Amino acid sequence: MAAAQGQPTDGAGGMDDAEEGDPNGTETAPLPFRTAVDALRTARLRPEIEIEPTRPPQRLAPFTYALEAAVVQEDEDLADGRLVLLHDPAGHDAWQGSFRLVTLVRAELEPEMAADPLLPEVCWSWLTGALQSRGLAYGEPSGTVTRASSHYFGGLAARPAASQIEIRASWTPREGVGGVPDTAAHLASWCDLLSQVAGLPPAAPGDTSVVTLPQRRGPQSR
Repeated sequence: MAAAQGQPTDGAGGMDDAEEGDPNGTETAPLPFRTAVDALRTARLRPEIEIEPTRPPQRLAPFTYALEAAVVQEDEDLADGRLVLLHDPAGHDAWQGSFRLVTLVRAELEPEMAADPLLPEVCWSWLTGALQSRGLAYGEPSGTVTRASSHYFGGLAARPAASQIEIRASWTPREGVGGVPDTAAHLASWCDLLSQVAGLPPAAPGDTSVVTLPQRRGPQSR
């Protein structure tokens, strides 16, 4: 899986520190954070999604945990991303809570699809729709949807033009019993977003609410 990169902000894209920290360093963390991380570790996801812990950023919050995932079919990556759980026991004014989820999701697209002027709004609605469809309470959402295109010249002129969609976002999961958010459900909604960006059909039988990307580029070799 490709490494996620970005600029530190309020948490909407602060992935630059992803090579720092200890992905397993939760033993001395507060109980609410340990409980939230345990839920992430034990969540059951659709089989096309390969997920594993990765080294989290340290400077965004006192306690962090990160997961990296890819949507894989027939050994080909369709989309990839990273989800980071942040926790500040003292709370955070910008978050309006003590937990924050930060994500990066990206996939390759056909240039014609990337040129659709409505694509950014549609992709953002996939994120909010994925949370709402699972009945999750959240607040303070923020983020960006970016389209990037590459055109090749000279010795690389034989390569076709490439376009990529990238969603960077963060939101505050509302805390439940014991001050712990339902991180397993938030992870499942994030995987719904990842699957939509990859162009997968809905996981639930009869669910037609997912709008996929039929013109996305073919799968990328791993």
